[in-house]
Amino acid sequence: MAQRAYYEPGANGVERLPTALSMFHASPLVMRAAHWHAQVEINYIVQGWAHYRMSGHTVRFDAGDLALFWGGLPHCLDDASEDLVYAGGHLPLVHFFRLRLPQDVQSKLMQGATLVTKATDASDALNFARWNDYASSGDPMMAGMAVDELLLRIERVRFNPYELLPGPDDVVSAVDGLDHHSSPIVVRICDFIADNFREDIDSGDIARAADIHPKYAMNVFKKSTGMTLNDYVNLMRLSYAQALLMQEDANVLQVAMDSGFGSLSAFNKSFRKIAGMSPTDFRRDVRCRPNVSKALRVHGRGVMN
Repeated sequence: MAQRAYYEPGANGVERLPTALSMFHASPLVMRAAHWHAQVEINYIVQGWAHYRMSGHTVRFDAGDLALFWGGLPHCLDDASEDLVYAGGHLPLVHFFRLRLPQDVQSKLMQGATLVTKATDASDALNFARWNDYASSGDPMMAGMAVDELLLRIERVRFNPYELLPGPDDVVSAVDGLDHHSSPIVVRICDFIADNFREDIDSGDIARAADIHPKYAMNVFKKSTGMTLNDYVNLMRLSYAQALLMQEDANVLQVAMDSGFGSLSAFNKSFRKIAGMSPTDFRRDVRCRPNVSKALRVHGRGVMN
């Protein structure tokens, strides 16, 4: 029996700049260990099934399922059918908070829930394939259309039955509207952090950019995302640092500085908190893994988890 191939983060650059939309349409490999990224992940199962180990729960997605979950918490595709094909994307928070979803859904997703709906049809497979092509075309207008159309598709979830896991087995009814006052504020906050997370910024800088009081900025962001402003800035920096550490000539101190951390000790502390290992160990682990780029090419383009 042939040895099972595994997804290796360093082989295909999945952890990219956390402010960019990344789309995929492929047959993924299962993962050896959990990873994270500072975007909300969308999965549409074209065929087969996928089993994820999330933070605090497990979930299986079957053919035709559409799912959303917060990638900022460690998660792992730990099992899948041999014929699995899935599509979707990594959606930056600046786009996520523009969605017209019920406020309770947004908050629960940010706190680790997984949204799953079976209310899909054949058009979804065609649309996700097209959005992947548009997003990778290099054409800014096509990439923008991919974002706009994807957001509209996600917003339609509220009009059909869906589940929030973990939770009761009964279907959740979407009855509450968005908080139209706080959502634009969160968008402005995310915009500023996306442009400046590698700089020395604090809550005062963020609040001024959003034209609100620092205490109000912290309260609104915490209520909407379940994270403090500092936690989110650090998550953006850590996601960016992951990609830098995967490069052959990565220097841990330089990565810490380039990612926006003021000191190596602060970088090590934050990295250990989310990865469970030091940046040095993470870099060594990536370099010691076998090169599976050939396997990834066989399994399709844009492989992500």
